[in-house]
Amino acid sequence: MGTMITKYNALCNLAGSMEEVFEKALNGTDDCFITEGKRRLGRVNFELPEIQDKDYNIRTNRLALAATLPLGVENYDKKELAVVCATTNSGVEEYETSGNLKHTEIGNTAEFLKKYYGLKNYCTSVSTACSSGIKAFSIAREILESGIAKAVLVLGADNISKVPVYGFDSLEILSKEPSNPFGKGRCGINIGEGAAAFILEKDSGSGIEIAGIGETTDIYHATTPDPDAVEAIRAIRLALGEAKIKPEDVDYINLHGTGTVANDLMEGRAINTVFGSNTPASSTKPLTGHCLGAAASIEAALCCKLLESGGTRVFPHVFSGEFDPEIPKINLETTYVEKLETVLCTSFGFGGTNAALVLRRSL
Repeated sequence: MGTMITKYNALCNLAGSMEEVFEKALNGTDDCFITEGKRRLGRVNFELPEIQDKDYNIRTNRLALAATLPLGVENYDKKELAVVCATTNSGVEEYETSGNLKHTEIGNTAEFLKKYYGLKNYCTSVSTACSSGIKAFSIAREILESGIAKAVLVLGADNISKVPVYGFDSLEILSKEPSNPFGKGRCGINIGEGAAAFILEKDSGSGIEIAGIGETTDIYHATTPDPDAVEAIRAIRLALGEAKIKPEDVDYINLHGTGTVANDLMEGRAINTVFGSNTPASSTKPLTGHCLGAAASIEAALCCKLLESGGTRVFPHVFSGEFDPEIPKINLETTYVEKLETVLCTSFGFGGTNAALVLRRSL
């Protein structure tokens, strides 16, 4: 065994616990959104823990704390537990009223968790737009393999704030209607918020295995993916190669599936090129919203739970049902599979940052 996810938890607009988030996602619950003006947002509406330290009292950290508390972080050796956080927001919105420069630091959440739990090892943050969550796993794995720490607390956390909302709106890819990934007439994303936390350990003998990670960069455009999906395809193949599996060994694909015209066209081409049109796939963003730097983390947690459940049911793809004929065909229609042992998660971010993650259930 290599790097294992031994504990995990997630929360988002669907619910405040992993169990409930999983059940609602499995049932295709897509009504946990609110409308603010012309925006449809997946906002968390349950109570979050308070933070007394004014340097760290920001919503991203409250989401992060809520996600990590059930993991029993306090039970680990404080000198042997590192921290890696994926985020894009930090406290950029709180800074408008607080004037506290600490709130603007992208490393604020990692620093907060280290201080809150009294940890004495390494901590860092990663912010590569939507691919941040998978990139955090990659960094954590390097920490374990280098012997810097015996375990790593990996987290993805982001909150809804004006910067990404207005930013996506200015690009005309923010939808006031339910997102419609890979659907004809799709017009954009619904932004969400949430957090997912994991404990990673090396050769633990149990848990969900991080079997392969692929990372590439397009160098194509700041916000538009390469329509030919060259580097996205390569990222997927790198992940499969590291896992020592063939495309047909993947039982389910959790797609990035944003619902934008450009991203879905690119991703559809990538998936079709590598897997053809048979491998069951779906996007869970119509259920959770696009949670920015936490998106890949939440989706990875959902896939961990899917593998751990031992069933053969996968997340439904909730969309209009009318597949865009301009996108190469992929299988969005299967909700039950013959076996469920290996899944692939894809994530593609601004700047052409591509990441793919292979998760495998311990047998």
